[in-house]
Amino acid sequence: MSAALEDAIVAIGSGANGALRGVVRISGDNAFDCVRTWIELQDPPAAFGSAAALSAATAIIADRRLACDLYYWPNQRSYTRQPSIEIHTIGSRPLLEEMVAAACRHGARMAEPGEFTLRAFLAGRLDLTQAEAVLGVIDAEGDARLKQSLAQLAGGLSTPLADARTKLLELLAHLEAGLDFVEEDIEFISTEALCGQLQEARDCVDHALAQLTDRDAGDEMIRVVFCGAPNVGKSSLFNAIVGEEAAIVADLAGTTRDALVCSVTIGGRQIALIDTAGQEEVVAGPLQSAQRLGSQQIERADLRIVCWDATREPTAAEKNLWERSPADRRLLVYTKWDLTTGSSVLGVPTSSTTGEGIDRLRRLIGEKLAELPETEDATAARCRASLGQASGSLSAALTAADSGLGEELVAVEIRMALAELGRVVGAIATDDILDVIFSRFCIGK
Repeated sequence: MSAALEDAIVAIGSGANGALRGVVRISGDNAFDCVRTWIELQDPPAAFGSAAALSAATAIIADRRLACDLYYWPNQRSYTRQPSIEIHTIGSRPLLEEMVAAACRHGARMAEPGEFTLRAFLAGRLDLTQAEAVLGVIDAEGDARLKQSLAQLAGGLSTPLADARTKLLELLAHLEAGLDFVEEDIEFISTEALCGQLQEARDCVDHALAQLTDRDAGDEMIRVVFCGAPNVGKSSLFNAIVGEEAAIVADLAGTTRDALVCSVTIGGRQIALIDTAGQEEVVAGPLQSAQRLGSQQIERADLRIVCWDATREPTAAEKNLWERSPADRRLLVYTKWDLTTGSSVLGVPTSSTTGEGIDRLRRLIGEKLAELPETEDATAARCRASLGQASGSLSAALTAADSGLGEELVAVEIRMALAELGRVVGAIATDDILDVIFSRFCIGK
């Protein structure tokens, strides 16, 4: 994620489905300039001052006047610690997308996935474990997962680890002071106190490791993604599998602009069934963000259901999507089979109208999923690995101190533990780690 941090960014901050209220979020040094010409405020901007403000407003969108509320943070007290705006209005997705397009026409650009939270992290608003907890809150399945993620967001995991790291830094300072004055026969810390502090730090790390292990003990929902060209029949097939009208179905290409997710049980396993926008070339605007979101869902899929329209030959782009999908993580499906007289195909012939092939497709999805290797979340695995190595280093330091092997060895192990704890609490973060974490967010967070 190499975009300039001072750019004004905009995205829809509310959920993908329609709702009573919707939110458009803007952040950046010139955030207010991005709305100045198309939003009329009841209170003049001069009355805002330097504090956060709320004003009733009217948005002029596509020759329509739309009532809304504008929240404005002119200073560093916003989520991103940049000047920020939130526009709260009717939760109609097309209207929200029109607002995003208007902001883009006046200096903003579409936010990358997780860019708001990345800015909050880089500004010191959140540490790395709290940033990851934001994603946990978004993706939480059930109350237990939600409560754990909220606790982590509030510092339930990072705060004790940060405290333990601070105490280890102080302990290391005492040890290194003693090494500097080794000839003076000055004891900066007793062996008993050293062992006690090392034991306390290791217990804290082990407790955090147990929390992470418990949180991830439940199986992550497997992601099965429907993908293909616009109007190929993905949404109708998605609804047939789900058993309800979850996705909007129409003859207009591009009807599905957002990834729709439904939890279903197939083959005895709970999976996340995901319907994406049709893959096509879009130059700019709200549809571009839908395409980008769809591409991200496809890349993250455990299994891709690649849909081809049985009434025509597949295009080069459709063939390319199939060919670049991993062989063990793809299923080819022909839709609208009831409209053809075909008899021999490479994939599974289906009809959402007649129900033909639906049961077979469900069975094949179950068989494919049964063949998948066990996987785990890369971020959680990284945290667990770092905590495990930190615990091991602290155990080695405790053994060295208790056995009188020398404070030099103890200091070496403490430094290794500090490095691993720094990666967990965000004190040490490389660009590749940041990209892995924040690219997994949805746009607008």
